[in-house]
Amino acid sequence: MELTTLKRRADFLRVRGGLRWSTPALVLEAKSRIAEPGDASETILGARFGFTVTKKIGNAVVRNRVRRRFKEAVRELLPLAREGFDYVVIARPSAIAQSYADLKADLVQALERVHRPRAQGRRERGTG
Repeated sequence: MELTTLKRRADFLRVRGGLRWSTPALVLEAKSRIAEPGDASETILGARFGFTVTKKIGNAVVRNRVRRRFKEAVRELLPLAREGFDYVVIARPSAIAQSYADLKADLVQALERVHRPRAQGRRERGTG
């Protein structure tokens, strides 16, 4: 399996309204990709990933290092991603100091939890 990345801003924005899970090092957003006629994404069957590392993380050297670490971790964990989903990995400042093993563990947790069905809210109390 090869890593396919999101390139267009519209793809990143579309994922914004989907499922979300946070860990100390990252926020993972996921959304199912429904193929629309004439959409370029309908030819891509596997999962696609986008990476966001803002200037809050550090200078260009630091941001690129964090992005490369996340990309490599995603390549290793690609079998955990669901077919037909787009994912956006948003780096948090603690990703800089985390070991690669911890970064991968956070990503595994996020990939598992983002697809877990949401728990029902508390049941309303009956009157009586």
